[in-house]
Amino acid sequence: MWERTMGRQVLISICVFSLNAVLGQVSYSIPEEMAKGSLVGNIVQDLGLDVKRLKAGKARIFTRDTTEYIELNEERGVLLIKERIDRETLCGQTTPCALHFQIILENPMEFYSITIEITDVNDNAPLFEKSDVKFKISESAVSGAKFILDGAIDLDVGINGLQSYVLKPTDNFALKIHNQADGSETLEMVLEKPLDREKNEHVPLILTAVDGGKPQMSGTMKILISVLDANDNAPIFTHPIYKVSIREGAALGTVVTTVTATDADDGSNGRITYSISRMLDHNRGMFEVNEHSGEVSLSGVVDYEKARAFQINIRAIDEGGLVDSCKVIVDVVDVNDNKPEIHIMSKSNVISEDAKANTVVTMINIEDADSGDNGKVRCTINDDIPFLIKSASNNFYSLVTDSDLDRERASAYNISVSCSDGGVPSLSSSVRITIQISDVNDNAPVFDESSYSAFISENNPPGHSVFTVKANDVDWNQNARVSYLLVDYSVNGVPISSYVSVSADSGVIHAVRSFDYEQIKDFQFLVKAQDGGSPPLSSNVTVKIMIQDQNDNPPQVLYPVQTGGSLVAEMVPRSADVGYLVTKVVAVDVDSGQNAWLSYKLQKATDRALFEVGLQNGEIRTIRQVTDKDAVKQRLTVVVEDNGQPSRSATVNVNVAVADSFPEVLSEFTDFTHDKEYNDNLTFYLVLALAVVSFLFITCLVVIISVKIYRWRQSRILYHPSLPVIPYYPPRYSDTLGSGTLQHVYNYEVCRTTDSRKSDCKFGRAASQNVLMMDPSSTGTTQRIQSEKNILDEPDSPLEVRPD
Repeated sequence: MWERTMGRQVLISICVFSLNAVLGQVSYSIPEEMAKGSLVGNIVQDLGLDVKRLKAGKARIFTRDTTEYIELNEERGVLLIKERIDRETLCGQTTPCALHFQIILENPMEFYSITIEITDVNDNAPLFEKSDVKFKISESAVSGAKFILDGAIDLDVGINGLQSYVLKPTDNFALKIHNQADGSETLEMVLEKPLDREKNEHVPLILTAVDGGKPQMSGTMKILISVLDANDNAPIFTHPIYKVSIREGAALGTVVTTVTATDADDGSNGRITYSISRMLDHNRGMFEVNEHSGEVSLSGVVDYEKARAFQINIRAIDEGGLVDSCKVIVDVVDVNDNKPEIHIMSKSNVISEDAKANTVVTMINIEDADSGDNGKVRCTINDDIPFLIKSASNNFYSLVTDSDLDRERASAYNISVSCSDGGVPSLSSSVRITIQISDVNDNAPVFDESSYSAFISENNPPGHSVFTVKANDVDWNQNARVSYLLVDYSVNGVPISSYVSVSADSGVIHAVRSFDYEQIKDFQFLVKAQDGGSPPLSSNVTVKIMIQDQNDNPPQVLYPVQTGGSLVAEMVPRSADVGYLVTKVVAVDVDSGQNAWLSYKLQKATDRALFEVGLQNGEIRTIRQVTDKDAVKQRLTVVVEDNGQPSRSATVNVNVAVADSFPEVLSEFTDFTHDKEYNDNLTFYLVLALAVVSFLFITCLVVIISVKIYRWRQSRILYHPSLPVIPYYPPRYSDTLGSGTLQHVYNYEVCRTTDSRKSDCKFGRAASQNVLMMDPSSTGTTQRIQSEKNILDEPDSPLEVRPD
């Protein structure tokens, strides 16, 4: 029978609408008292969802009630009975009776409102408050006299509720039912046939209350009538209905109203007693009446949210048993005594920083049990945050993003939701929601510097740590993990990886090889910093490495050239004054800076009192007047020393001939290399002179060619792409200050590197050049060689400079 009733009463209606988050509404109708586990409805089918969506969205039921009557089966997508539902306990006399709850889904957030109407089942029989009542009725009571009876109470509603009454026997009394304007009924037992105390001193009656359910249920009350002597006037109330109001929360004992009834009889027949007759369950114990004065006072706590009105049936009875009744209707006035209740419907408090505006973060349910303005709620959140709170529907709010989020600016937000009602004074409540912002790889690594410069000394060991680049990424976790790598690049056609390497984790740059300042002075390359995001972001920085020079090269003497086959001598006339420029020692150092600052010192000399060497310029000058006593042959040893730490040096020997003529020099230098025993034979010398002159001529040609080849080879040896431009001073260099006594004027010649031919500098040629070349084995005369062309002007010389 129950199953047939359920089949007839289950009704489904679906309504779906959207506001920021998807909202839907489904209504079901089920009978009360269904067994646990009974099917309520297929929520997946009715809402057009999928079982997988329920699982993925972590579907759950949200209800404000402490007792959960309905549960959601995610595997089947159906609603089942979780606890037995008693409609009378749940709703009392209120109809229709319904359960309201929501189904919440996440990712994305959706919620659906579910309404389940609980229909009544005839499970309660009509029940009288008293199982028996007693009346004392005078035998003088006339036909038509009315006696008020307390009706029965049936907790069921509708057709299952109380339908009719039956009074038996009907010898003296008839039952009349009067319907009141408020829908209630008044039972009157009407005397149709006068009583005869002498016949029946006690008249028993049975009042039966019958409902309309199937099967039909009933309840009975015994009525025992004691017949008295005549009392022909019944009490009469001043008003049949009393209407009053009382504020909820009024103090106990507060007098609500006073009812008054009068009886025209005298004596005990006119003495009236007041009492409360029938009351519904929720009214019991709330009011009491003074049986003598008729004052109705409050005896319980009045709560507008539980009951908005009360109906009190008060009876006045005289001692003759005649009664009258009235109703007291008490309206409860609402007081703003309930704060808004805030319920957070979502458990997910994480949102990505790339979420767009108007993305729903969470749903909030607001309830205020008060009515009118006292129940109107307005919600706000704290300022200066990128969120808004919007009213989604009645009693529902959605917290949405208002602008773009940036985790690097704020990784979390503490949102205070405050809700206040419209009462006076207003009541409010608040709740704090913490929203975590998840990171998105939207920031590239940033180097500490816009560019880097570092120094490293030449001749460094391979693997030497040069310095460290550092980049920071303001993202979080993996997105902020920075790795370093070299950007594909080449220096002088060589991959940069052959020069340096970079540690992927620390950014430390190591030298892969040893550097030579004379080969490369600086180079630059790019380092990329790349984060661990997907896709990764990166940035580049320029790194310039500058090689610092070390004093690893000794000075190189360019002039005078040290030859092994013949003696080269500088000639100083005996008439030379003080400060006469003999020659100039020219040297270079391929190092740089102070490592290339050269100083010249006279280490040894045949006559140290005759010559001195300029400390800075290497000029050899006389320091006194040359005399006839001075030896023709003078040998000077000059040390060229750089300014490095430690310093390096080179030594050069300078031969000086003190003489006014070439024969004098020739005789002196030939004596230096030949035995004296041949001077005695003049004839031999005359013959030998002719041979020497011929031999000397051939020798000079060979020497000139050899010197040119030697200088060419020396220039090739000294060739270096990074050699600095060094001034070259020829013999008998003319002092610009005019302190020398040379007879000829000479121009400068410059020794340059091969790559210097790209410059605009031009060489000048010497007007003349006198060099005394002495063959140690010769005995003939000295020939004067005038160089027609400087060695630097040779066509195949590596130092050739073409004229413009």
